[in-house]
Amino acid sequence: MEIAIVGGSGFIGSRLSSLFVQDRLNFKIVDKVISGSFPKHTALADVRSVVPLISAISENSILINLAAEHRDDVWPLNLYDDVNIQGASNLCLVATKKNIKTIIFTSSVAVYGFAKLGTNESGEINPFNDYGRTKWEAEQIYKAWQAEDPKNRTLVIIRPTVVFGERNRGNVFNLLKQIASGKFFMIGHGQNRKSMAYVENVAAFIEYSLSFKPGIHIYNYIDKPDFTMNELVARVNKILGRSEKINFRLPYFFGLAVGKFFDCIAFVTRKKLAISLIRVKKFCANSVYESAIAETGFVAPVNLIDAIERTVKYEFLEDHKKEPVYYSE
Repeated sequence: MEIAIVGGSGFIGSRLSSLFVQDRLNFKIVDKVISGSFPKHTALADVRSVVPLISAISENSILINLAAEHRDDVWPLNLYDDVNIQGASNLCLVATKKNIKTIIFTSSVAVYGFAKLGTNESGEINPFNDYGRTKWEAEQIYKAWQAEDPKNRTLVIIRPTVVFGERNRGNVFNLLKQIASGKFFMIGHGQNRKSMAYVENVAAFIEYSLSFKPGIHIYNYIDKPDFTMNELVARVNKILGRSEKINFRLPYFFGLAVGKFFDCIAFVTRKKLAISLIRVKKFCANSVYESAIAETGFVAPVNLIDAIERTVKYEFLEDHKKEPVYYSE
């Protein structure tokens, strides 16, 4: 049986494909761009167009959907709906036509919005942005597909927290880069806690979920423990061989003002900037989640402390300039 990884040319998809090669699983990447790591495994198709998807995805496949519009600065805003919602509808149409019985969908903890500490899979759904909203609406589309044949169809919904790892150029990398540059300053008190997910562990859980039985399976994905921002910065400095002390802090209210200022510049210039109001708020917020994954018997292959050390050493202490990189939040 073939596994179709939709959106597989990106960060998680490339790590997942490497895992499938290692474990000798038959897979195809279905994406709007050719995979830099696995070009011979790639079929070109955009989730916004049904016909190319029908051509690219084989009969009786297992379908993994990683495709998403996810950045904080997407423009125009209707791209969230076109890719995340319409894309889900298109994939369900293809799944029905191609007699597909299993869909694995990577959603996001963004469906919970600024959630209460320790939010689990039964937490209140309250997205604060279009990304979280459209991920939640996509989940409903997949649930409707599964409900059409509940005894035979398997739906796995995985809601990762922020995913990081080697070669990713998202928010965690930007934080690590600031620390490594020596120009980092803390906004606020730094006692807010952050749940994180290492890409290799996320890929391993996706592979693990291939064996799930018919039904709907929903899991947050988090690697524990949850570090405070102070603890995370201190640990990174230690890996870099520096003092763990944070020398400069910016008051939260001033950080918000800076974020608003950069939003105005971005609006006028139509340029994507590294600083924004929503990113300041996300940086200073608690984002601590719980998960029922342990009940499945899954054990993450890499503990979080080792994952952070691997990433910091790879990005800032070793030479990997020729390796491809992936841009995300």
